Amino acid sequence: MSDRILIVEDEPKLAGLQRDYLEQAGYSCHLLDNGLEVVDWLKLHEVDLVLLDLMLPGRDGLEICKEIRSFSRLPIIMVTSRVEEIDRLLGLELGADDYICKPFSPREVVARVKAVLRRTKDHDDHAAAGLQLDQGGYRAILNGTDLLLTAVEFSLLRILAEHPGRIYSRSQLMDAIYADHRVVTDRTIDSHIKKLRKKISAVARDEELIHSVYGVGYKFESN
Repeated sequence: MSDRILIVEDEPKLAGLQRDYLEQAGYSCHLLDNGLEVVDWLKLHEVDLVLLDLMLPGRDGLEICKEIRSFSRLPIIMVTSRVEEIDRLLGLELGADDYICKPFSPREVVARVKAVLRRTKDHDDHAAAGLQLDQGGYRAILNGTDLLLTAVEFSLLRILAEHPGRIYSRSQLMDAIYADHRVVTDRTIDSHIKKLRKKISAVARDEELIHSVYGVGYKFESN
């Protein structure tokens, strides 16, 4: 069964071009051209990825992305000509998985869709790494063993594990785990990550789940 893509784009020619190239690549596509229709449609239909334009009639793509994230981890690729919005699109506030800047080539769209879907499937859920997260109880079970994490350590692991392969900067992680916006430094995040890694290593010595990305931040990825 082919992967299903929802294309949300109000320019008919551009939407048709995206659909034609994606269908040629083996995907099944549905088109919407009004921002007001997107959330209700998604609640009634199953898709594997959303290509979401930023500027839409009826409702802004940023608002749509934020609402989708309130009930789904469905992969979202934002399409934008507003380069200044990119950090916000990929930030934890909205949580888009990737972005494409206009103007773009249709082949780039197909490549980005393939990459995001591959990343999602290759690491389909943190359970693939033997990890289970109990958000209500702030418990993380790795290979059947409770890691005995603090609330902050659990929050860090949950954020990273929800998007395997995605790189989070220290500032993004700080904003996510400290809702009161207290002043903390990069070293605070590094210290929590170090303790988290130590607890993971105690249970799975040969498994490195949290990887450092030099000069950027951290990502979750099973070996």
